Amino acid sequence: MKLWSRFFNFYLDASIHVALAVFSLVYVTGITLNISVDSHLTYFIFFGTIVCYNFIKYGVEADKYLLVANPYHKNIQIISFLAGAGALYNAFFLNGDTWSLLVVLGFLVVLYALPLLPSAKNLRSFGGLKVFVVALVWAMTTVLLPYFSEKGGVSLDVVIETIQRFLFVLVLLIPFEIRDLTYDDPKLKTLPRRYGVTNTKLVGAFLTVVFFFITFLKDDIKTNELLMKGILFLGLGCLMYVTKRNQAQYFASFWVEAIPILWLVILLFLENTLNLV
Repeated sequence: MKLWSRFFNFYLDASIHVALAVFSLVYVTGITLNISVDSHLTYFIFFGTIVCYNFIKYGVEADKYLLVANPYHKNIQIISFLAGAGALYNAFFLNGDTWSLLVVLGFLVVLYALPLLPSAKNLRSFGGLKVFVVALVWAMTTVLLPYFSEKGGVSLDVVIETIQRFLFVLVLLIPFEIRDLTYDDPKLKTLPRRYGVTNTKLVGAFLTVVFFFITFLKDDIKTNELLMKGILFLGLGCLMYVTKRNQAQYFASFWVEAIPILWLVILLFLENTLNLV
């Protein structure tokens, strides 16, 4: 049991779980927008997510990322380097349109993790801003990248799906923001610290309503998409209700981050079993 617990914690700490969540959302986009998803792009996103998240969590300072004494962090470093190799391999197969958008995403990630000047702050230092940057990066990565890679442009439905993905990720980040109240610097003006836990949850509930109802603005609405968005609407609403400051150990880091994976599983079930159109 202890071995399983260590493996499970490593799975979370090495950012494999969050990478699977991002990976799942890419395929959700393929199904929802009815496009074929480039396998090299999905693997690039999966491996790149591991590298980016581990770098932000453990190695913002280069010497700490390269010179690791702790054996546990050394293993995470090995996973990061292997993931980096996987990302580089798949990067060679991406087209020019994809790379143009990746440059923008890379710039946002760099701004989030590193200050541009020694005396400056990174975007993570601005508590009220960081969640919007994270949600924007996730939305662009999981919606715009796969669609732009396949079609080379955007449509109204793609814009709406991108907005929905942005709102979806914002709502998922709220439990993390509330959990981190105990650990964050009081000077960090996160949403729960600025507006309180209850008001932040109410904002999340409102965003959930917006997330669902803007589906009706799309030109092409499939029955299974509408049903799936309705399930997410109820699920995210329940998430806001049960979220509290003192959370179970894996509530946010596993269960909340598993929601994108569950989204893909349910969507595949609707597509392959019920054959709704």
